[in-house]
Amino acid sequence: MTTMRELIAELPEQLRWAAEMAPPDMPFADEALIVGMGGSGVAGDVAAVFAEAHGRRVTVHKSYGLPGWAVAARPLVIGVSHSGNTEETLSAVEATITEGLPVGATATGGTLIDLAEEYGIPHVLIPAGPQPRAAMGRLSGAVLRLLESAGVVGATATELLEAAQVVEGLLGGDAQQQAEELAEALSGRITVVYGATGIAATAAGRWKTQINENSKAPAYWSAFPELNHNELVGWTAHPGLGAESVGVVFLSDADDDERIGRRALLTRELMKGVAVAGEVTSQGEGVLARLFSLVVVGDLVSVALAEKAGVDPVPVVVIEELKKRLAE
Repeated sequence: MTTMRELIAELPEQLRWAAEMAPPDMPFADEALIVGMGGSGVAGDVAAVFAEAHGRRVTVHKSYGLPGWAVAARPLVIGVSHSGNTEETLSAVEATITEGLPVGATATGGTLIDLAEEYGIPHVLIPAGPQPRAAMGRLSGAVLRLLESAGVVGATATELLEAAQVVEGLLGGDAQQQAEELAEALSGRITVVYGATGIAATAAGRWKTQINENSKAPAYWSAFPELNHNELVGWTAHPGLGAESVGVVFLSDADDDERIGRRALLTRELMKGVAVAGEVTSQGEGVLARLFSLVVVGDLVSVALAEKAGVDPVPVVVIEELKKRLAE
């Protein structure tokens, strides 16, 4: 059985696969709505932050059906589901077909690809893998290439290739040791991850879900500057609880507003008694390289935490049990 560490090591290859694939022709669109959940839905988060950095708009919807504005605005809708059978995503794509909105899809197979073939929906069939969360490179890359084909974003291949190179360098360099040190500081604690709105916040969300699924542990994330208007106060009344039970990781990006850097520094000073596990700074030039450089460290941290807790990172038994009960 392939281990989660081996799956993480496939990320550069996945990003290169996405850069080299030929996306199908898509209808032209000014903006897009990505519908997806969990490890598949994170591809929408990647697309949204990439588009925003390049002056375009991509919105993410993680629920059933379509958001109320979509029928009138008529964005390009892209359904993303690793299995192709995610019920919320299928609900959204079916509503898209009913409303006659432009649509694309990506999956490894399943009902989503069946719908795409039945209705002539342009789609990308990605290679099958054991877990959606271990296919982030392919899923994100496929969504980006579909958006590029539709004209929603510009060329993506160069940034995907840079991201692959940066991640590969980190995996073969200091990232493993950095992850081990962070996991040591976080072991036995609830992890909280902070990052500025944009690249760092998107990566913080990924850290949170990877620790949930791989480490089988609770974790939370928040974004600067909003957290300074509420969450910061939450650390003041019970400093002992924070010191014993919580570990905070700060993520930063080279393109963060300098005012965010000052906020992060002052926040650390004011969080007296709370255990700060450390900080991770993005690497690379392009949006995707910087984002995935933060993501891959979090992936490694989540596996290291699982190993320290003596749990297998791969299975997600409780999610499968929930799906079984929902189907009854």
